[in-house]
Amino acid sequence: MGEYSKALSLYERSLEIQKIALPPNHPDLATFYLNIGSVYLNMGEYSKALSSYERALEIKKIALPANHPDLADSYNNIGLVYYDMGEYSKALSSHERSLEIRKIALPPNHPSLAASYNNIGMVYSHMGEYSKARSSFERSHEIKKIALSPNHPDLATSYNNIGLVYDNMGEHSKALSSYERSLEIRKIALPPNHPDFAQSYNNIGSVYSHMGECSKALSSYERSLAIQKIAFPPNHPDLASSYNNIGAVYSHMGEYSKALSSYERSLEIKKIALPPNHPGLAASYNNIGLVYSHMGEYSKALSSYERSLEIQKIALPPNHPDLAASYQGIGIVYKNMGEYSKALSSHERSLEIQKIALPPNHPDFAQSYNNIGSVYYNMGEYSKALSSYERSLEIQNIALPPNHPDLASSYNNIANVYKNMGEYSKALSLYERSLEIQKIALPPNHPDLAASYGNIGMLYETMGQYSKALSFLEQTRDIFKKSLPPTHPYVTKSQMDVENVKKKM
Repeated sequence: MGEYSKALSLYERSLEIQKIALPPNHPDLATFYLNIGSVYLNMGEYSKALSSYERALEIKKIALPANHPDLADSYNNIGLVYYDMGEYSKALSSHERSLEIRKIALPPNHPSLAASYNNIGMVYSHMGEYSKARSSFERSHEIKKIALSPNHPDLATSYNNIGLVYDNMGEHSKALSSYERSLEIRKIALPPNHPDFAQSYNNIGSVYSHMGECSKALSSYERSLAIQKIAFPPNHPDLASSYNNIGAVYSHMGEYSKALSSYERSLEIKKIALPPNHPGLAASYNNIGLVYSHMGEYSKALSSYERSLEIQKIALPPNHPDLAASYQGIGIVYKNMGEYSKALSSHERSLEIQKIALPPNHPDFAQSYNNIGSVYYNMGEYSKALSSYERSLEIQNIALPPNHPDLASSYNNIANVYKNMGEYSKALSLYERSLEIQKIALPPNHPDLAASYGNIGMLYETMGQYSKALSFLEQTRDIFKKSLPPTHPYVTKSQMDVENVKKKM
């Protein structure tokens, strides 16, 4: 029910009784330390969760044989804490130790082995090692197919996780197929308003959002929220997540007042449901900051990002990847305010954290180099901008599939630099490469395609080739009209761009 303080109080009272009634290293005591650790984990109090899980492990090491399955459970729980702390190498080590024990103690297709492969997959996914993640998830799925009935809910979870990897890899059609298969199983296996349905609709909404199909994304997220309102108490943290997702869609649609309203509703729920310095509150302040940044209200944006960072500094280890994200947000605001030295400083701090926290070619590095390049671009330091953008592209070529949409963004950014340097043929070639990737990776009316057509059109206009410019700018306008609300600024601007070129012909 998300009432963590009540749960904690009851578990601790139970533990007090057991400490009196049982010997000091009785296995039942370990179970209650596990339960207490689980509550602390949900509350975002990671050091307390880790302490409880480690105490449980100590008891089990004394009370049980060396490869007892319960020891694997403890290593698994410790791995979950390190995962949430962003310490992925430690998380991986714990989950692999859990898997080793389970391989010795359990039959080869026991569901617990599937759980271990699943957890290892989740760590690899966050490390940006998507092929390893997919391999682990698929191994988990194979075991479940042997061990479980064909419509068991755990199979739905496997399809969900495989979909998550495909989504991160930019293979949205495959992601959607996996998520829809997960939903089909849940419709057979679970009651109609089970919370897992909300998760499925949420995941489907996420794919549609990445595909630029905002109306479908919004519909899926609202379906998720409707189920959660039936299944959970009114201030359950999962409702906050749904309001957050709805806010993200409205933000992409340019409906910033609706986005802000959804994000603020999410924050209200988290303030009731979570401890005051829970990382989930930091995420809400970060999202609110992003909307204010889009609205041009930079002082409010900066205030929200800084509040997010304050909470993260209390709640998370000093080099957690989420702190890097907050520094990125602050850097973007400073860039938009024209305070380039502060922007550069924030982005470089973000990059420092990532170098400690993440593998060397993690996709997040590409984002940091992109942000640094963007600052140099605005400063007119085109050679430095070009160097940063090209470093971003190098990482993406290693970390991502060849037609991932993020590569299109990098080619676009490099093209912008060449355009401003007056090297129009290089710029045109790169804009066209960006557009080729987007045509493969995205639906035909995705707003990013419109932006690419617009970039090519504006370049032709600069080159004085007005008929070609008009053709591309009209495609930009038409896609924006199909994909965005009629009041969105991009719709208005694209129409103005068309009219301006017509006047020059």
